Amino acid sequence: MVFFVTSRLQAILFAIVATAAAADVAWARSGSFDIDAAAYASLACLFAVLAGGAAFYEHYRKDARLAAMLTGTAFLIGMSAAFSVLNYFLLTVAGHRIDAALAGIDRAMGVDWPAMMTFVAQYPVTNVVLKFIYLSVLPQVAVLVVAQGLIGNPERIYALCLAVSAGAAISIFTWTLMPSFGAFSVYDVSNLHMSLALDTNYGHALTSLLAHGPGRISPTDAKGLIGFPSYHAVLALLVAWYARDLRGIRWFALAINAVVIGATPIQGGHHVIDVLAGFVVAALAIGFANAVMGFAARVGTPAALTAQTANL
Repeated sequence: MVFFVTSRLQAILFAIVATAAAADVAWARSGSFDIDAAAYASLACLFAVLAGGAAFYEHYRKDARLAAMLTGTAFLIGMSAAFSVLNYFLLTVAGHRIDAALAGIDRAMGVDWPAMMTFVAQYPVTNVVLKFIYLSVLPQVAVLVVAQGLIGNPERIYALCLAVSAGAAISIFTWTLMPSFGAFSVYDVSNLHMSLALDTNYGHALTSLLAHGPGRISPTDAKGLIGFPSYHAVLALLVAWYARDLRGIRWFALAINAVVIGATPIQGGHHVIDVLAGFVVAALAIGFANAVMGFAARVGTPAALTAQTANL
């Protein structure tokens, strides 16, 4: 029965990538965009190879762990590329920018973002550590896929991927209605000379994209466009949640991602309200993943296994 459940989940994940990619192709053909087709074709080939390997180990060699790891890797590559292109296209139909309002919400909560940055700038070593930890989120997702496949429950890989895609979809939809690029697009702290993952120049580049269009769209120069809600915070929360059953990892994952959350307004240039909104999006994404896991397990599966799968 577990085989049929994971086969359905694999099909659902690949369908998400195919749907997003089809939307990208249709939109690209209907508009005039400068797209690095060769680079995206290379990613598509890599996705196809990994997805083919995942299908082989799922349906023929019956190796659930390897099938899940290959599925997760293929999905994360394909989903990230397809959703990123879609996000760039959505620049052309996005609503009015709300960074000024978000900055006002921060101030109403007692957050003085420039003062916070000035304070952190006094501790350059600590700031470098925060930068390193902030940048660790994407590698953490990759490590978690491998860890769940080797020492955990491979079905959690499917749940993680579903939650990651749901979090991205919710964030992109919210951003399209109310685009924002973070506190570093409102305030200028370039005089602080801090070591930052993303700086004021990056924030100004994002606002220029909203004003003038996406320009060249390439995976080699893809930018994180979304300010509110913080997708970086969403990913950190999802890693902590889906690592909770791994005894050798869970406390480390919780601790390091707590630091990621704290570092996001500093290293990612976000409003604090962006990060708080990430908690809501992460909860919705986990709920979506649980619902899909339950749906995949429901047909022809014993009730006990259905309940277990739905809580992954």
